[in-house]
Amino acid sequence: MRLPLPQFSGNPRHPTHIAEVIETSTTEFLSQCLSSEELKLATMPDFGSFVKAKDEETGNQILGVVYAATTAPIDSVHRARALGLSIEELREEQPQIFAMLKTEFKSIIVGYADPLGRYMQYLPPRPPQIHQSVYECPPEEIVDFSEQFDFLRPLLEVAGAPSDALTAAAMRTVYKMRQFDRDWLIAAGRNLSLILREDYDRLRYILSQCRVSGG
Repeated sequence: MRLPLPQFSGNPRHPTHIAEVIETSTTEFLSQCLSSEELKLATMPDFGSFVKAKDEETGNQILGVVYAATTAPIDSVHRARALGLSIEELREEQPQIFAMLKTEFKSIIVGYADPLGRYMQYLPPRPPQIHQSVYECPPEEIVDFSEQFDFLRPLLEVAGAPSDALTAAAMRTVYKMRQFDRDWLIAAGRNLSLILREDYDRLRYILSQCRVSGG
């Protein structure tokens, strides 16, 4: 299916612009969340959620799964300190604090869509460039992308992250986007069992975390 191009629009059919790429590599990219005009912290994308950014050279839409997120001071020299105030009290008494914080997240690349909208579940020729816009993947794109299951393997191999929990979180995300399609969940579990056929304990742990409310 054809992948819609991202646009800056309030139309709910268009993906939501949430961040900008600030560091990139062959297998992953680091993004900084866009600051809000309101006095509040930038919203982190969910652990295990799907995001995308464009590679201008090829026109590919690079798909990633969020595996780590942090909020910290923009000034790396001075650490944040406890003030004993609620968020509402901070807005009233020290609103400048919100401009001094940044929220960043890392995404592991799990595939891409070429300019014709064809999904590939392997590493793209190149990652998104620095300063590319990052968007949430709409449900219909996640559904189309997850027709195959090769995207599970890189999630299991993420270094510096709880890879089993990440795999389960991504599966829960897809399961919800597919309106709790149990046939898909069973098929995903079977494919996962092939990958982890020599590690039953790990397989059991991941599948035990795939339960979601409403499903």
